Amino acid sequence: MRHRVYGKKLGRNTSQRSALRLSLATALIQHERIITTLQKAQFIRTDVEGLITTAKRGLAHPDPARSIHARRIAASRLNNDRELVGKLFDTLAPRYEQRPGGYTRIIKMGPRKGDAAEMVILELVDRAEKE
Repeated sequence: MRHRVYGKKLGRNTSQRSALRLSLATALIQHERIITTLQKAQFIRTDVEGLITTAKRGLAHPDPARSIHARRIAASRLNNDRELVGKLFDTLAPRYEQRPGGYTRIIKMGPRKGDAAEMVILELVDRAEKE
């Protein structure tokens, strides 16, 4: 029974899961839309929404020390990638400043041909369409 068991293991050990979390979060913040499996999308969704909330908190706070602290927290979770942290604080946090949560959307696409895994599009809401 799975009573009160939190989190998804995705058939990976801890280091592989953290590497997957980093690569998916990086791709979603960079491209604002990724195609992945449903389980991986649900796995990464809370992390990305937490990063955006941290960025909003750092953006809105008048104390510069708290703003720097929020940037450092986000940088530590994004492998100290300055471009991604800059995009998170300069583009995404102002975009979602008035939104209380729910920054991502999962759109189901159907099963993958090879192994019938449920494929989805994970995207940030209110993004500008480039296509």
